[in-house]
Amino acid sequence: MSVIGDRIKKYRVEKGITQEQLGQLLGVTTQGVSRWERGGTPDAEILPRLSEILDVSIDALFGREEKSLALSFARHISQLPQEDAFLYALNVCWSIIIGLMGDVTTIDDFMNMFIEKSVVKDDKKQDYFAKRISDIGMANMRLSPDFYTFFLMKLPKDGLKTVLADKEELRRVFEILADKKMMDIIFFLYSRPIMPIATSLISKSTGLEPTEIDKCMKKLCENNLATKTVVATAEGEINSYLIRTESYVIPLLCFADEMTKKDLRPFMGGFDCNRAFL
Repeated sequence: MSVIGDRIKKYRVEKGITQEQLGQLLGVTTQGVSRWERGGTPDAEILPRLSEILDVSIDALFGREEKSLALSFARHISQLPQEDAFLYALNVCWSIIIGLMGDVTTIDDFMNMFIEKSVVKDDKKQDYFAKRISDIGMANMRLSPDFYTFFLMKLPKDGLKTVLADKEELRRVFEILADKKMMDIIFFLYSRPIMPIATSLISKSTGLEPTEIDKCMKKLCENNLATKTVVATAEGEINSYLIRTESYVIPLLCFADEMTKKDLRPFMGGFDCNRAFL
């Protein structure tokens, strides 16, 4: 049996349609349908109607649905309004982490906790976490009231140390976030609309001296977290700074927030990792 013949039979049976009924819907003989399922191929002009009746894509009829799934998601998401697109993408992420658990028997139960129907909506204070950690990689999803995050990583064959910057470079990143003055500035800049902000305004809002602001902002700029612009005014030149929205500060803060939870208990988890991460 050919791939398409096998798929036609599979989807026909799933729909509860006989060969005769399918033939009538398509305007072909029962023998014609039988011939497809035994190795023949329908004429190209029949394929759109056939896929419509069987409620599958033409790619699926040819066994290519796995290859085209990512493309289908991308096309669908791109056509949605931004708010709907993010919610749909998060629903897909929820499906991914459920699937990575590798337990077919529990998929339906956990999928009933889809973000749109999540237990989170019944508990306005609780944070729920789903985690999957294995020798292949890890996935982590957080479901909180009006706050969802997702992280997915496939571990490099030789561990993360082969792709990460050296420890000193990494330490400098955490050094910035550990500095109270830096954090005050970062929180202020991200709380404002994304536009250049003068040193004087940052100083007024954080209580730090202008010279201290410029010193801190220099370090942020050196680490690609902000950019500096010098503006000419009637009173002379002033420094202004623009926070870089494409940096990873916000994800880092979200993960740091997870680490602050005192009673962190994933409501769903799968852990079978025996290899070293680094």
